[in-house]
Amino acid sequence: MFVRHFLREIQIYLPLAHLPQSKPTRFSCFKNKSTDFTMTEAISTDSLNQNHQNVHPSVFTFLIMPMGIVTGFVSVALAYQFSQAGISIEKIAALVAAALLPHMFKFLWAPLIDSFFTLKKWHWVSNLIAGAGIVAMGLMPIKEANLPILTLLVILVNFAVTFTAMSTESLMAYAVPENLKGRVGGFFQAGNLGGTGLGGGAGLWLAQHLSSPLISGLIVGTATFLCSAGLFFITESKSTLRSEKISETMNNLLKDIWSIFKSRNGLMVMLLCFLPLGTGAASGLWSAVANDWSASADTVAIVTGVLSGFMSAGGCIIGGWICDRMNRRNAYLIFGLVGASIALMMAYSPHTELMYIIWTSVYAIGLGFSYAGFTAAVLETIGTGAAATKYNIYAALSNTPIYLMTYIDGWAHAKWGPTGMLNTEAVVAIIAVIGFTLIQTVVYRKKYKSIPN
Repeated sequence: MFVRHFLREIQIYLPLAHLPQSKPTRFSCFKNKSTDFTMTEAISTDSLNQNHQNVHPSVFTFLIMPMGIVTGFVSVALAYQFSQAGISIEKIAALVAAALLPHMFKFLWAPLIDSFFTLKKWHWVSNLIAGAGIVAMGLMPIKEANLPILTLLVILVNFAVTFTAMSTESLMAYAVPENLKGRVGGFFQAGNLGGTGLGGGAGLWLAQHLSSPLISGLIVGTATFLCSAGLFFITESKSTLRSEKISETMNNLLKDIWSIFKSRNGLMVMLLCFLPLGTGAASGLWSAVANDWSASADTVAIVTGVLSGFMSAGGCIIGGWICDRMNRRNAYLIFGLVGASIALMMAYSPHTELMYIIWTSVYAIGLGFSYAGFTAAVLETIGTGAAATKYNIYAALSNTPIYLMTYIDGWAHAKWGPTGMLNTEAVVAIIAVIGFTLIQTVVYRKKYKSIPN
């Protein structure tokens, strides 16, 4: 019954309903059921009709996939090869964490996306650089002495792929109507996490089975660049932010950004993104800690690669579907608790290869839920305008706990082993949910008390 209902819901995308024809700008006051607040804003049906297109959500799955492929190539393929070379888990965790650094600060250069060139040009050029970077990383010999230069290369490649991601996010914000934010966000994150599985699994398998690292790097790098073909299936909407004068564009951008800082909902979602829950930090170390479960190289390649990609993609799609049917912030909190529960069950299950396969797969599904919840909550908050900048302010905050939890997981593993690592991740997430729930209760209780009867 649930499967039939879910498949029926997917049909809403083919095609999206056409909006009314051109009409003058009108003001409307409406109730947002997902965030429990009323807002009044000017709505131009002319611009809405232009922006909301008949775009299948799988387009965004492919457009965002390069970011996932780059992440997976580093966190799975390279991490496993270095662990087999005898490099410590802490040093590998530092390499994986370095890949997150550009994503923590990308909001600083996000205004470039909103202000200059076309979104499609940003995507083509940055994705070409990312693909070439994967080839270069694949050519690096697996030696501890190469870690410093490889770390720098990892940071540079991830810097390039931030432009790929930001252009995709802006395209999505303009093309998707409000009632589909959750589900399209699910497909978007399915590409991100699915790409992580493909980049990691395929990259590791090719490195293990091909004699030349150049060939494996070329295959993964070429696949990364080909994801930009999704641009042929979407029409870039006219920006509501840009003006003929750069000064006016910058002024519009700053005003649009300030709108989320002075919004109660914007600030609450900002706090939500900063919480260390739903980070999936342990998944970045699965290949490095595989020996604790006696998992072979082929098992790691399949389970943390292709299988993980499919599982997390499925979790994203289901999670996005759920987000369109409840308060999206609360959905994200629930998904965080689901992830914590999975980590605890994995910690206290037998540490065998079979349990490694089962729990890393279930963990991937839970991670898909959380990523879909994040995207749904953010898309609902940012609207259009300076979409890339606003989205990446939230994304940068959300990458901060991922970066910290990756280090914390590596430290906890060194101190208490794999069980302690998973316990630490679960406890931190539970504390975060309790803290946010208390803050949210206080904030919105004060808001409702201030409204006259």
